[in-house]
Amino acid sequence: SDWSSDVCSSDLQFMADIKSGAPVVQAPVYSHQAYDIVPGEYQVVDRPDIVIIEGLNMLQTGDGGGARARVFVSDFFDFSIYIDADESAIEEWYVARFLTLRGTVFKNPRSYFHRYAGLSDADAQRTAREIWHSINGVNLRENIQPTRERARVVLEKGPDHAVRRVHLRTL
Repeated sequence: SDWSSDVCSSDLQFMADIKSGAPVVQAPVYSHQAYDIVPGEYQVVDRPDIVIIEGLNMLQTGDGGGARARVFVSDFFDFSIYIDADESAIEEWYVARFLTLRGTVFKNPRSYFHRYAGLSDADAQRTAREIWHSINGVNLRENIQPTRERARVVLEKGPDHAVRRVHLRTL
């Protein structure tokens, strides 16, 4: 789905409040264990000098349909960085991370991914690749890569995670 259509007005209000210098703004807390926002939990942000917003779909703007003007989270960014790599390297990083998490956070019964904790090495690798090819790779190609050109800087990483090239877009 289009991430920007899922952004609620409170997310945009948070960004507007931060950008305007409002004192004491609350940010929702996200749980990687629950794979969702934690209801009723917030982190207080008090007039920060720098705010780093991280996420896979932060530069998305939707399909552009409709005549009315829309506001997006990225409209509040002063500077944006897109980290890029060959898809084959990203897939390998995903599989390696999945295998590592299977022995750590996936073991927690409250983890969203707990069902994968007991997989054998071969089954875990097969499952990770199936998830990559059916969900994560599709999301990369359809939703994330198209936002690359909206970034001010693109860092191209090699298979070893080292930055190989830096592209600066001049305005």
